[in-house]
Amino acid sequence: MKQRVVVTGMGVMTSLGHDLNEFWGNLLEGKSGVSLIEAFDVSAYPTRIAAEVKNFDPENFGIDRKEARRMDRFVQFAAVASQNAIKDADLKIGENADAERVGIMIGSGIGGLGTWEDQHNILLEKGPKRVSPFFIPMMIANMATGQVSILTGAKGPNSATVTACATGTHSIGDSYKMIQRGEADVMICGGAEATIRPTGIAGFCSMRAMSTRNDEPEKASRPFDTGRDGFVMGEGSGILILESLEHAQKRGAKIYAEVIGYGMSGDAHHMTEPDPDGAARCMARAIKDADIAPEDVDYINAHGTSTPVGDQSETKAVKKAFGDHAYKLAVSSTKSMTGHLLGAAGGVEGVILGLTLKNDVIAPTINLDDQDPECDLDYVPNVARKTTVKTAMSNSFGFGGHNATIIMRKYEG
Repeated sequence: MKQRVVVTGMGVMTSLGHDLNEFWGNLLEGKSGVSLIEAFDVSAYPTRIAAEVKNFDPENFGIDRKEARRMDRFVQFAAVASQNAIKDADLKIGENADAERVGIMIGSGIGGLGTWEDQHNILLEKGPKRVSPFFIPMMIANMATGQVSILTGAKGPNSATVTACATGTHSIGDSYKMIQRGEADVMICGGAEATIRPTGIAGFCSMRAMSTRNDEPEKASRPFDTGRDGFVMGEGSGILILESLEHAQKRGAKIYAEVIGYGMSGDAHHMTEPDPDGAARCMARAIKDADIAPEDVDYINAHGTSTPVGDQSETKAVKKAFGDHAYKLAVSSTKSMTGHLLGAAGGVEGVILGLTLKNDVIAPTINLDDQDPECDLDYVPNVARKTTVKTAMSNSFGFGGHNATIIMRKYEG
């Protein structure tokens, strides 16, 4: 018998806020987290903007200085967001949750890029003997999961997904299935990323994938708008606490929403170019898994990266998956405010899905001033919308043709 799965806690670390309330408030106000990059000198780069997490010191969030120095920035983000989510859920591992039944799945699309850069520079400048013994364990993409396990004492299923920009959503979906199958009572899941670094920005600049609207950073991420010229990189982490309904009820946990569907597919098409057929299959599989009709979905948090090809492709996919209902549901891209957090995007957007269902408010797509005729759906332009949302979907599509979709619904007992 399949277990029902609910969301009982959430935590974020983003350019729009270091805690859930600040983050949600800024989203609903339509604020942009994008600004000129401060982490390093970007004067030689075509793109000089990003959605950076500012004023972040892990020690201010209870991470020991010595331990923090052994964590890449993406792991620090994951550690803080996870602790915030655990606190939000009032989860006490070893007390109201069996440590061996609490699992972790926190993915990263790229992992410790900053650590790799720093240690490579040391290798070139000072030689191999000066490379840190912590280089490899700090850099590898599974270390967010590993460190959060060490910090929290969670001893259940422990894994890390790496599927580019679909990573966070795959992590949530796979965690949902683990609980549904009875392999865990609780999963700490989501994504973390920290790639606003010289090589990260240079690589995406060389692909001509990012916006160069450097003179108006807050207006650079503009999904579905005719003026879009590429995505804006973000960084941070989004973490959810998923729990079996039985376990959550037994300990009297508050419930944000219920996870009811998960779909995944591969495009088998191109390294970087999306295929609307693959995305449509992914959404259809999530709908089938949820055992609902397409008409039951009220809202989609779109992948919506603000790239000319990607936004049109997702629009076509939504039409294919939903038919006439595509014009009746609401779609918004919160990347217009958060930027694109790559492997962490799905985690942050999973948090947004839970908050949307709990509060019956849809965060807008900002900077949508001149809607692309090829993108002709209801993208909730510029202003948050108060409306009843019973069932909501989140899409994430990654390089390599990786597609992931989750569906949540309002929890009503």
